[in-house]
Amino acid sequence: MFVNPFEFTQFTFSNYQEVLFNQGMGQAFLNSLVISVPATVIPIAIATFAAYALAWMEFPGRQALFITTVALLVVPLQMTLIPVLQAYNFLGISGTYLAVWLAHSAYGLPLGVYLLRNYIGSLPRDLIEAAAVDGASYLNVFTRIVVPLSMPAIASFAVFQFLWVWNDLLVALVYLGGNQDVAPVTLLLRNIVGDRGQAWYLLTAGAFISMLMPMAVFFALQRYFVRGLLAGSVKG
Repeated sequence: MFVNPFEFTQFTFSNYQEVLFNQGMGQAFLNSLVISVPATVIPIAIATFAAYALAWMEFPGRQALFITTVALLVVPLQMTLIPVLQAYNFLGISGTYLAVWLAHSAYGLPLGVYLLRNYIGSLPRDLIEAAAVDGASYLNVFTRIVVPLSMPAIASFAVFQFLWVWNDLLVALVYLGGNQDVAPVTLLLRNIVGDRGQAWYLLTAGAFISMLMPMAVFFALQRYFVRGLLAGSVKG
């Protein structure tokens, strides 16, 4: 039977209410937010400092350290799951937020260092040297020159890292296990699929809710791409 799509009385939010309040999607959404924000901020902070040091500071073994960092990109993620989980069990942090924060930060650092080092290394040398001649320390150059000019690369890595952490299932499943108190939306959606089977309407509602935050982050950071590009422009 064909139903008139403009008959608004047939639309309902009951599936969203069921997923949010009865299936635990609301708590899982907050858990994903608590996991994703620190797991994005931590590697960005570390990678930016490391990239600046590798690009503009002279110290022994700089190139070897950078090559080793880049080489970590080819190491399969699955090779680290068991040894890291054993270390977490030994330390007693398995199934906690700290476990996934450390794991996601470590997995994202090689790519972050690689991207940011190449971008920061391409900044005008005259600008860095002029700041050093004026008496600016490494920290002043980093905070007042390098970071503002590197906003396009930092924002790009922030988008990649946040989306990867938010949509991750494997790392959360291994390091959080069955701890429902800290389970993200991906684990909850997997449980809905396994428990409900043909309840596709609940799965669809949950999947739509899980899409809201990545979309908001992506569109919000579009401004920072433009702002970073304008900050890096130099008038002749």
